[in-house]
Amino acid sequence: MTAEPMKLDPRIRRTRQMLFEAFQDLLAEKTFDLITVQDIAERSTLNRATFYDHFTDKFALLEAMIGERFGTLIAARMPGNEGTYEAALRQLILAACDFLGEVSSGCQKHQRQFEPMVESQVKAVMRELLLAGLRRHGAQNPDLKATMVSWAITGAALQWSREKKTSADELADAVLPTVHTALRAGE
Repeated sequence: MTAEPMKLDPRIRRTRQMLFEAFQDLLAEKTFDLITVQDIAERSTLNRATFYDHFTDKFALLEAMIGERFGTLIAARMPGNEGTYEAALRQLILAACDFLGEVSSGCQKHQRQFEPMVESQVKAVMRELLLAGLRRHGAQNPDLKATMVSWAITGAALQWSREKKTSADELADAVLPTVHTALRAGE
């Protein structure tokens, strides 16, 4: 995934949005475990077959929703491609802090069950974005670098979201030299 929203057919995008909204509304009313695919289909005014055309189950829907929301947040923080490489990395770190901070401030009882999925999606979205940039610039070992840096940023932002002993900007200042070094290694 890139920082730009995915280029999907408008009908697919609209259907996915309807499913996301229905699911979000249901999550506000009852726990994840009590929500069925039938509930989501009814709330979205779509049928179950349409749901299954887009997602294998409610876990896949949740995973896609998390990934899309994080990708949208990154895109909002990086309008266009202005700025330096370091500025873009800083915005990526701050986006992770924003997203994980928002998730951790939600209902603690229910948030814990989703934390592994949130963490996984943040790493995956960030990795794909980094990988695309590294490949575009002909970096050595782009897969390894993208993986290491996405894990490092996500881990630091997760720890920050739990403790919030510093500001997100201070965390970005602390993390930036390390990820910058990892991305430049072997050049």
